[in-house]
Parts: sequence; structure tokens; C-alpha cells
Amino acid sequence: MLDMANSFFGNLFGSYWPEVWFTVWTLIKILCITVPVMGCVAYLTLWERKMIGWMHVRLGPNRVGPLGLLQPIADALKLLLKEIVVPTRSNKALFVIAPIMTIMPALVAWSVIPFGPEVVLANVNAGLLLLMAVTSLEVYGVIIAGWASNSKYAFLGAMRASAQMVSYEIAMGFVLVVVLLVSGSLNFTDIVMSQSKGRFFDMGINFMSWNWLPLLPMFVIYMISGIAETNRHPFDVVEGESEIVAGHMVEYSGMSFAMFFLAEYANMILISAVASLMFLGGWAAPFSFLGFIPGWIWLGIKTFVMVSMFIWARASFPRYRFDQIMRLGWKVFIPLTLVYLVIVAAWMQSPWNIWQ
Repeated sequence: MLDMANSFFGNLFGSYWPEVWFTVWTLIKILCITVPVMGCVAYLTLWERKMIGWMHVRLGPNRVGPLGLLQPIADALKLLLKEIVVPTRSNKALFVIAPIMTIMPALVAWSVIPFGPEVVLANVNAGLLLLMAVTSLEVYGVIIAGWASNSKYAFLGAMRASAQMVSYEIAMGFVLVVVLLVSGSLNFTDIVMSQSKGRFFDMGINFMSWNWLPLLPMFVIYMISGIAETNRHPFDVVEGESEIVAGHMVEYSGMSFAMFFLAEYANMILISAVASLMFLGGWAAPFSFLGFIPGWIWLGIKTFVMVSMFIWARASFPRYRFDQIMRLGWKVFIPLTLVYLVIVAAWMQSPWNIWQ
């Protein structure tokens, strides 16, 4: 059957068939990643409302479908049917481009995320560097949204958001440098494999050999910075309703607003997946005797736990003031990451180096 199809399309496209097939196969793999990610993003909104409801001893969504499982579909249909209003005196081209620039980096970054030893769309050697470069583009979508709306509230929200995102991107960047230092590679597969060795790994206690233990301060800083990077509570001063309404997306409606909303949740999942790869062994099982379970399931479980920590923080802590957020980023996290970077570098040159 495959030989017949290959022969047919080979005759149809001639010498261009290998290039055409490569393009088609790449698009199929992209869809195999993008569609499940978007499904997870949609149902993460339901899980957040359910989890916060349980933590606050109240009911979450339970009316649309059994146990409220159709609520994300109802929300998507509502947003698709709502009118997209473009302000009269706005920059219409930039107004349309901004939501796209916000959500696309969160999806493009999945191209270098490995789900197993060889299960990755683009197994590039500089995957970590590519992820940092791509995700840093998101701040442009936020700034453009605030500028194009021609609204003082939107512009103030965009300035707040961009300042906050840049501040915590620096701390996250230094954390990634520490991980690069101990793993000796920018490739995500190599970073995961570097955690699959050592005394505890030989004993079958895999989770004790992962980076979370020796790099625990960096792990904590990365997760807190991830919450601030995604403008999530308690760092969501960008959407402080009592101050600046809804931040940079106050003038957006319908599906254009939904793209900002989905970008926030997509970034939560992405940051959680990267944390699982860098600190929690990626697709590796916590114990050797559980190695028969497919690696992508372990990566999914770890990512789910990390995402739930975002929701836990939202349900538990009051909102920070903007000056407190800036102080935490510039005067606490950046100095701490630099100091720990020096400590790890000295540790690696000592006789007690555990990453050999």
C-alpha cells in the first residue's frame, strides 16, 4: 500500500516528491504536537477552576456536560461567536498582529521539547538557546498590544507587563546557565540524559539523581520566576482590576482576547515542561522498576504537577505590589542566581564534583 502511494505521488510530483513529502511529514508532526497542546490548554482552564474551587471549599464548573467537562468547549464557542471590536483610532495592523505574536512563541518553543530519547520534532544542539530566544519574543506582542490600542490604560498595562517579563527573564536565563554548566550541553535530550547517572541512579532511586536536589535553590527561583513571567497571581499586577482594568488587552474582545488568554496558559504548560526536563529528569521514571511506563506519560505527570503549583499559588497568596515585584526580581533573584552560579562552578572544580 505504501509502495503504491509512494509510486503514485512520485509520478505526480516528479523530482520534487522528496521535498514535498518532507514538508507534509513535518506538518503532520507539528499537528501531532500542537493539537494536544491546545487541548491541554483548553482543559487547563477547567482544571484551574476545579482546583481553586476545591481549595476554597466550593464548587467549580459543573453544569455544562458531565462534571462540567464540556465547559472549555462552551467557552471556546462563546469567544468564537463574539464580535471582535477594533477601536476606531487604533493602529489596526498592529492591533491584529499583537495577539498572534503573543501566542506563537508559546507554540513554536514546543519544537525542541523532547517527549522521549528520540521523540522530538527538532533535536537541535542549541535547543535551550533556541527556546530562550523564541520565548523572549512574546514581550513584543504585549508592548505592541498596549501601543496599538491607543488607550492609556492598555499602554500602562503593557509597560508594567514588559518590565516584569524582562526582569524575570534575566533570572530565568541565569538559572538555565547553571543547568547548562552542570549538564555540559544546550540539547534538551542531553540535559535529561545527564540526570540518568550517579550512585542513586545505580541503586534504582532515579529521582535522587535529578537536578532538583543539588540545584534546589535554582529550581525554586525558576518556578517563581515562571509565575511572574506568565503574569500569574500573585504577580498579576498587569491585570490589577482596581488599578488598570485588564492591562494591555483591555481593548481586545472575542477571539483576539482569547489568544492572549490561551497564551498565558500555554506558557504555563511550557515552563512546567521545561522545569520537568531540566530539574525532574524529563521522561525518566522516578524508580527503575517503573521504567516500563512510557516516558511521555512521566513527562506529562511531572508537567501536570508543576502546572498545579501555578494554580496552588494563585489560590493561596495575596497580590504583590509592583515595586515589590521589581525588588524581588532585581535585588533578590538575580544576585542569588549569580552567586549560586559561582558556587556550582567552584563545586564542579572540587573533588566533590557529583556531575562527572
